[in-house]
Amino acid sequence: MSIARCSNVLFAWAAAVLLLSACSKEVKETVSSQAHVPVIPLKDFFDNPKLGGAQISPDGEKLAFLAPEKGKLNVWVCAIKDGLDKAKPITQDDKRGITRFFWTRDSRYVIYMQDGGGDENFHLFRTDPTAEKIDSLDLTPFKGVRAGVLDLPQDRHGEMLVTLNKRNPKLFDVYLLQIATGKLTLLDKNPGDVDGWTTDTQGVVRGCSAQTPGGITEIRVRDSGVGPFRVLGRYTDEENGSLEAFGKDGSFVYGINAKGSNTTRLVRIDLKTGLETVMDQNPEVDVAGVLFSDLTHEILGISYNSDRLIYKAYDPQFAKDLAILQKVHDGDILFRSSDANEQKWIIAYNSPQDPGATYLYDRSTGKAEFLYRPRPWLKPEQLVGMKPVSFLSRDGLTLHGYLSLPKGGDGKNLPLVLVVHGGPWARDDWGYDPEAQFLANRGYAVLQVNFRGSTGYGKAFLHAGDREWGGKMLDDLVDAVNWAVDQGIADKKRLAIYGGSYGGYATLAALAFQPEVFRCGINYVGVSNLLTFMNTIPPYWDTFREVMYKRVGDPSKDAEFLRSRSPLFFADQIQAPLLIAQGFNDPRVNHAEAEQIVKALQDRNKEVEYLVKMDEGHGFANPENRMEFYQRMEAFLAKNMKANPPSKSP
Repeated sequence: MSIARCSNVLFAWAAAVLLLSACSKEVKETVSSQAHVPVIPLKDFFDNPKLGGAQISPDGEKLAFLAPEKGKLNVWVCAIKDGLDKAKPITQDDKRGITRFFWTRDSRYVIYMQDGGGDENFHLFRTDPTAEKIDSLDLTPFKGVRAGVLDLPQDRHGEMLVTLNKRNPKLFDVYLLQIATGKLTLLDKNPGDVDGWTTDTQGVVRGCSAQTPGGITEIRVRDSGVGPFRVLGRYTDEENGSLEAFGKDGSFVYGINAKGSNTTRLVRIDLKTGLETVMDQNPEVDVAGVLFSDLTHEILGISYNSDRLIYKAYDPQFAKDLAILQKVHDGDILFRSSDANEQKWIIAYNSPQDPGATYLYDRSTGKAEFLYRPRPWLKPEQLVGMKPVSFLSRDGLTLHGYLSLPKGGDGKNLPLVLVVHGGPWARDDWGYDPEAQFLANRGYAVLQVNFRGSTGYGKAFLHAGDREWGGKMLDDLVDAVNWAVDQGIADKKRLAIYGGSYGGYATLAALAFQPEVFRCGINYVGVSNLLTFMNTIPPYWDTFREVMYKRVGDPSKDAEFLRSRSPLFFADQIQAPLLIAQGFNDPRVNHAEAEQIVKALQDRNKEVEYLVKMDEGHGFANPENRMEFYQRMEAFLAKNMKANPPSKSP
């Protein structure tokens, strides 16, 4: 079972969600108006989970999962028949913790990925779950090189196809990797414009996508694993074309694009004629993902993300599975992994008030066995729901978002935190959000809005954000809080804005360009100067550079425009207090982005707090650093918003 997802996120940020803390002095000294709602400690939201991310081995006999070992997340393994309590750690990362891993096809090894200090130059490591002592081998021991996984061929258990920018930091080539020895063989050199490779059902490299002049994406294919590629289809940036998978017999491919339509649709493309046949489409939202069978190489189902995640079954048995799984839990279904026979599945549920409940589902019996909750200390009755909302922007666009309200009140005239997602070519989703829960528990209303430029709502909505950083994209955020004020939810005098990556930029832009709206702001790894940002993006983003210039602005042609949208040059207009947090090794948003704006504010005697971590990148991965950040956030908001958080539990 494999999932192909439709995504065009060039600059995505995910909030760190594994942390710890005690209440700040300001929070402790605030008298609660919601005495019956206990304060949930910060560590319950943001420290490492008890366990999570379980994956079943292909032979169906073992589980691998993440759990803390000496304060850092490591991979643990147990036999399913023995239970989770008998698990043992098989890795010993003591620096940042591990977040990405998977089984090899023969269940012999676990492969995991790790970078250095947040630099995002990921290495691939192999570890043996059966070894008496922990034995990890770095399969890609190259300094400054980023590794990616392309495929684990079904019938070649000892091999893996990987991508490396070893030859040229801007380009990823394809290599055959011998898992036992680490031997690498170059298979395909990147001609200079390829941004993604695709294998067929036999694990042969037969497709790729490339970025060509004018922002055109070319889908290229070939009839075997050698020789030149030919162009199968061309798509403008607006059409968002992608190659998802090869069909079973290799005579066609599945693709996703918005050619001739507003939303992306799933298509089947004949390799000889190039003829596209539309298979599925939702007129309101884009394709979110396609679930393929690794056994039959047929489509099991398609997902769409509207207010919530919805599935459409293409396979009769999968339709029965969905009907059963929807009765197990009321959260959104997430397909995590399966055994080689696709009879045993690991299923997790995304729910605001019951995060990550995970089950082992047996398709042959239709029974789902509960395995664990990642954070069993979080009680559903103490968490809050997440309500989908929508409203019109000032120029008539429909904006969708989510509202989380604190317990124990009437939901009126509340201090509100607008949480802005990163990307910006991404979106907020329904489900468990540790930041929303933490803030709601402290007495804040939390509003998350998918402003123009967000993905998932069609190409017109996405490209309505082109060249609108600090412009109409900002207007949407202001319209969102004005809506909350007009609804009686938010107190106009107690509005805060917070976000990471693009959300951090939006925070700075809001305080600089519309300083009368927000009482304070928090910028987490955000851009302050679009000119310097564009000149310091990672080299492996180079194939996307032209698309980024189209969507944001070209520093060589639009210098004055980008300057006019850069909060750094309007620091004198910022009146509200700011908290800024930054990882020094951030490869996406260079640490200078934070230091420039901090210095500009300090030179003008503006109120700014700065937290920088030398061992972090684009977001804080280390629990102690995450905890300090959220401690600072809690105290900062309590000081500047004068919210009434719930009282501490006895």
